[in-house]
Amino acid sequence: MTTPRMSRTRTTLFAAGAVLAGVGVTTGGGRELLRRQAAIARARIGKPLGEDALAADKTWKSKAYDGAPLHLLVLGDSIAAGLGAERPKDTLGARIARGLATCLHRPVALHTAAVVGSESSALAGQLDALAADYRADVAVIVVGGNDVTHRVPVSASAAYLEEAIVRLRAQGSEVVVGTCPDLGALRPVPQPLRSLGSRMSRQLAAAQAEVAVRNGAHAVSLAHVVGPFFITNPDEMFSLDRFHPSALGYKRTAKALLPSVLLALGHAATVPFGHHRPVEVSSD
Repeated sequence: MTTPRMSRTRTTLFAAGAVLAGVGVTTGGGRELLRRQAAIARARIGKPLGEDALAADKTWKSKAYDGAPLHLLVLGDSIAAGLGAERPKDTLGARIARGLATCLHRPVALHTAAVVGSESSALAGQLDALAADYRADVAVIVVGGNDVTHRVPVSASAAYLEEAIVRLRAQGSEVVVGTCPDLGALRPVPQPLRSLGSRMSRQLAAAQAEVAVRNGAHAVSLAHVVGPFFITNPDEMFSLDRFHPSALGYKRTAKALLPSVLLALGHAATVPFGHHRPVEVSSD
């Protein structure tokens, strides 16, 4: 039995491999195989990181930066929260804030509303918890891995994301969505469980990108833009649990997201590979 403090991200991904059996492995032998593989993955990963990401919320700047701070909001799950980073400045939010400050020569006030273990359904609560007068200039959302592990229907996950985007856009915030990472990069997970997770995460990522650009947000395919680094250099890109990013993993992920954040704020024109800008709605 898992304890209340056991990370939902790690335990439920592999707590019952048969959860993924519903997408392709339906025989009794197939389900039993996935259950065994789930147990192997749990033993390999463990939970050395605890449950809480480091607090990194502050105004990131240097003495050379001047003017009113730009407000950056980060929503989503443990990756958005920065679990696995050993220093506050290495969390995803801090990395993006520092990159923005450097590019714009302007202070960036970071607010991290992301919560470890969150599914897309938690986005509404994260927004509800913000101060009534808080308005972000740009919001970055990274969520989806827990939806896959809990076998939340893709349509439901996408709908929760869409609701969050619409709320943020109505408040005047620009939005950038980092789509669901490819769970096939998790080497501690044996095959065929890893392949099933990869397929499901890519399906969700495609749906997330579609609802993002349709509702005025930018989308970044993390599987395409940063995923290859995690696959080819797992020892460097993953933290101690081999599940969440390391400091280098967060650095690469923030670097992957930054071009679309700058695009959303009107400070870039080029759309790099794996980045998708909002669909322009015809006035006809």
